[in-house]
Amino acid sequence: MTNILEGAYDLHVHAGPDIMPRKFDDLELAERIRESGMAGYVIKSHYFNTAQRGYLVNKMIPECNAIGAIALNQSVGGINSIAVEMAARSGAKLVWFPTTDSENEISHVMTGDPNKKLPYWAKIVKELKEENVIIPTINILEDGELTKATLDVIDTIAKYNIILATGHLSHEETFALVKEAQKRGVKKIIITHVDFPTTYYSVEDQKELSKYGAYMEHCYVTWKSGKVEFAETARQIRELTPEKVILATDLGQSTNPFPDEGLREFAERLISEEGFTEDEIRTMIVDNPSKLLAE
Repeated sequence: MTNILEGAYDLHVHAGPDIMPRKFDDLELAERIRESGMAGYVIKSHYFNTAQRGYLVNKMIPECNAIGAIALNQSVGGINSIAVEMAARSGAKLVWFPTTDSENEISHVMTGDPNKKLPYWAKIVKELKEENVIIPTINILEDGELTKATLDVIDTIAKYNIILATGHLSHEETFALVKEAQKRGVKKIIITHVDFPTTYYSVEDQKELSKYGAYMEHCYVTWKSGKVEFAETARQIRELTPEKVILATDLGQSTNPFPDEGLREFAERLISEEGFTEDEIRTMIVDNPSKLLAE
């Protein structure tokens, strides 16, 4: 097998420095990206615009295309078109709608069960609440309609021709957002980890969303952590076809592999266990991400 990762992008990586502990920082990862033959990666933070980090990484390790992004959680003002404007002007190429502060995500994770194992970010929310620092949850709908702030964000994304990713929104929010985004000229849309429990979309939902030009994102961590069976992930990819799918990792957790290792394992398992061809894999890790990142 040739180097399946040659020219690949991972559009969903949690590198340090971060509020949460991470397995690697940007410089450590950039070296691995270069050595692996990958073309680059998107730096995801739930809390900050990462474009400035990307600029410095690329200056130090030019062969690695470290790409900035922003997630619209409360630490950047939530659904804040000015934050998106400044992120885009500083080089960010991807905007996630709310993740950790999404009303949908919080409703699934913060159930009140004292024995439930919480993700690290949820422990931060709980800790702040004990200190009387309340983080309001975010819903982009009001009386069933997209808020004015959401429309402003959509228009800013369209203005800069960057990627809109749906984050951890509810299905109702996602469908409303994607339809309006296409109507307002957004050309690059990712439905964030479609087989993740709190954002799980049926194949029928995915096919409907793909009619608006959206790509379905499948992440290594989701099946590796046992949140979905690998065979189900493969089935969904086959149903949508590789032309409408991107593979990413969502890696960065201290106990998990490095993104290049995870993406390679993802690719090789799809080939050896599920009969995908190398060309199909490269469509999902090279061609589709490259189209989304193109100017």
